[in-house]
Amino acid sequence: MQDAVARGARVTRLGRDFRWPGRRLVAVVFNVAYEAWSDGKTPGLGPMGNPLPAGVFDTNALSWGHYGQVRGIERLLKALDRVKLKASVMVSGVLAERTPDTIKAIAAAGHEIVAHAYAQEIVPAALAPDAVEADIIKTTEVLTAIAGGQPTGWISPRGTPARNSAELLLKAGYRWHGDVFDDDRPYVQKFDGGRIVAIPLTMEINDLPHAMRFGRSPRQFVEEFDNLLGHVLAVEDEALMIDVTAHAHCYGRPSGAWAFEAVARKVMWRDDVWVGTRGEIASHVLGAVK
Repeated sequence: MQDAVARGARVTRLGRDFRWPGRRLVAVVFNVAYEAWSDGKTPGLGPMGNPLPAGVFDTNALSWGHYGQVRGIERLLKALDRVKLKASVMVSGVLAERTPDTIKAIAAAGHEIVAHAYAQEIVPAALAPDAVEADIIKTTEVLTAIAGGQPTGWISPRGTPARNSAELLLKAGYRWHGDVFDDDRPYVQKFDGGRIVAIPLTMEINDLPHAMRFGRSPRQFVEEFDNLLGHVLAVEDEALMIDVTAHAHCYGRPSGAWAFEAVARKVMWRDDVWVGTRGEIASHVLGAVK
């Protein structure tokens, strides 16, 4: 089967008999998005509802997005430490240059560092092929130099890859990426040069659309997770995964961080779900697909 997005990829999907470690049906992954924008660029959204005139530099959105570096990432890392949970942390490459000590702390705590492009405004689908590859190389180099090892996984800003992103990531030494949304569980993309695991990034328990698009509260964030987990455990008979995602500049604030931690506490010691990083998922899938 040919992949719907990745040019030249042949897809092997996991069968109905696939299970997570311990023969579990549900995997839960905790993600932290530690993001930044290049100099002179701002986030595409912010907390203010009234639009600015066209062409006005959105200093409000820039300051709002900068919160993640100043306070948010530290608060979320503390929450994860209290629960003794290892997360997959998406990191913009520019932050390896701006906040190297924070990147080192993330790695030292045992969290998985996920490459998240050099900066948030760099969306691969909008780039020429050579620019896509250049961003992968640049991001990989700056993160590797600070983290002490090359990231094995990549998620593009907005989860919007170029048609050749997956093959270029494979070429650059990546084992998995999260730029897919068309399955309940991972699958393998095969190219002439090898294979890479495509791990869906589920969006239902994600603070940015939850709060910024739909205007829901942190308490509803927890309730949404409870409803989803309860439903899938009751009726689903095939393996699936659930992402729980907090952005350092959104739910890294006191008003939201408690909800992220509350969800973590609900599942960390459960026997009927498997909690792992995306890198651990990739290893498990590659072991299952020969």
